[in-house]
Amino acid sequence: METHSYLRRRDQIQNYFNDTAADAWKRLTSDAPLGRIRQTVRAGRDEMRATLIGWMPDDLRGVRILDAGCGTGALANEAAARGADVVATDLSSSLIEMARQRTPRTFGAGHVEFIVGDMLQPGLGEFDYVVAMDSLIHYSAPDMVAAVSRLAEKSKQGVFFTYAPKTPVLAVMHAIGRAFPRSDRAPAIEPISAFKLGELLNSEPKLGSWNMCRTARITSGFYKSQAVELVPE
Repeated sequence: METHSYLRRRDQIQNYFNDTAADAWKRLTSDAPLGRIRQTVRAGRDEMRATLIGWMPDDLRGVRILDAGCGTGALANEAAARGADVVATDLSSSLIEMARQRTPRTFGAGHVEFIVGDMLQPGLGEFDYVVAMDSLIHYSAPDMVAAVSRLAEKSKQGVFFTYAPKTPVLAVMHAIGRAFPRSDRAPAIEPISAFKLGELLNSEPKLGSWNMCRTARITSGFYKSQAVELVPE
């Protein structure tokens, strides 16, 4: 069962991406020209997506994937192009509509089903891999780890997720953002140190049979994100 803090932040994220950020996100995830800062974010996201996709087999025919927090569908579409059967969820109906518009009618062996809703919702079924790229970074560390444990329940082979690594630079940026709130600002990112994340993962009973396998940090200007692969024993 989700905590009150998880539900409150989930609603903030949903409202932000449905309303304030819809047009900006459409531009960021397209080929449209961007300013210098947003261009670094686009490049970082592209590198992170390639990293997560690269952790899966080249041939994904017969593989079922949950793209948890799919945004405009880039990762889901790349996986489907390699043969995967993908279920892609996002809280934002606006982003899901963009994703559907950008998705080819056919992938050959692959397929994508886009669903508006919480990545933790029941009834999605079982998957070979679950991927949560930058979709947990706005939640508190305990809520993020609890969500990872729920996603692990849906996965047979691996969970790939990202978090915002707690660095001095990111901590300063985070503090400045909190000191000058704006009504149109994105829900704050919640940085966490690798040590603290490891402690929380190790203390989560539902992840007792899961191990951290690979990790990779992507830094591109204003984009800083750390990828983690969890695999069952």
